[in-house]
Amino acid sequence: MDLSPRRPRDWIADSLLFGFAVAFGLLTGYVRVETLHLLPHPALFYVDQVLGVLGCAALWWRRRFPVELAVVVVVVSSWSELIAGATIVALFNVAVHRPPRVTGGIFGLGLLSCLVFVLLRPDPEDPGALVFVLGASIYGMATGWGMVIHHRRQLAASRRDREAQMAVEVRLRAEQAQLQAREAIAREMHDVLGHRLSLLSVHAGALEFRPDAPPDDVARAAKIIRESAHQALQDLRDVIGVLRAPVRELPQPTLAEVGRLTEESAAAGMRVALTGKVEGEVPGLIGRTGYRIVQEGLTNARKHAPGASVEVTVAGSAGPGLTVEVRNERPPGAPAVHSGGQGLTGLAERVALAGGRLTHGARPDGGWVLAAWLPWPA
Repeated sequence: MDLSPRRPRDWIADSLLFGFAVAFGLLTGYVRVETLHLLPHPALFYVDQVLGVLGCAALWWRRRFPVELAVVVVVVSSWSELIAGATIVALFNVAVHRPPRVTGGIFGLGLLSCLVFVLLRPDPEDPGALVFVLGASIYGMATGWGMVIHHRRQLAASRRDREAQMAVEVRLRAEQAQLQAREAIAREMHDVLGHRLSLLSVHAGALEFRPDAPPDDVARAAKIIRESAHQALQDLRDVIGVLRAPVRELPQPTLAEVGRLTEESAAAGMRVALTGKVEGEVPGLIGRTGYRIVQEGLTNARKHAPGASVEVTVAGSAGPGLTVEVRNERPPGAPAVHSGGQGLTGLAERVALAGGRLTHGARPDGGWVLAAWLPWPA
């Protein structure tokens, strides 16, 4: 049942169909008037006219009751001749608005009504078989045309659904890409700021516990704090700049900057040594991952093993791969305690994306080791 208000287009369609039914009924009545004297009961022609008028008037409810209206007019058409125009419109209407199974049932009822009409009201001039074939053909054309329109509308609706689904998929992919970008930015901020802030913490802690330090040491520590804070702000600006301009890539370091990392840590008071040899030019992804491994290892050593000596080994070549290790000794006074938090989790994701292996854990002497192997194609 369609209870939606009629639009101007609907009013035009209803008027055209109503006009067709009336015109078809008038044409049929005009033909019948010429042979009225041949009918056994000419007075029944006036009853037929009333039924034809009522059938045409009922078409204005075809949108609300398409199947019910079709059943009534088809049954009445088994005797009434002038209701044929309304019957054709009713069959067409059902074919347009209802599934093919319902349409087939109504069309079968229409064929049965044609057969009954031929038996109840035989034409004195035309053979019954011809009348049946003509009526069945007209009903079939109306039903077929309606089914074509029905399937076209179904295809259009299916196309709209696919377009809407594609729009949703595009939106979801965009949201997923945005989420991945945010995760990458968060990982970069953790790696960059964690390293810088740990340096600030070391120097600030030294000033707190040595308020009587010589002025030169205080000035040197303050200078390192200022430089580290400035560098942290610069790194933060680089990362935040990606949020403002998504087309840019995240600022990424290279393996060649590992030496600068160890120098900064040494300037902060860490006992750190860099060993190993890298032969050849390291690919971008492998180099960036190796740099992040060293950065995370130094940051964790400062946080969890203050005062312990640290050894960084970076070695490898094309073919055997790149090996990166960060080992710290047992810190003075207490064993090294590592929480294995978000930093190591994110680092494991980096190494897995590069196709490598990451291991970390306590050493027998109470220290800690962070080691990784990264593939380096020949």
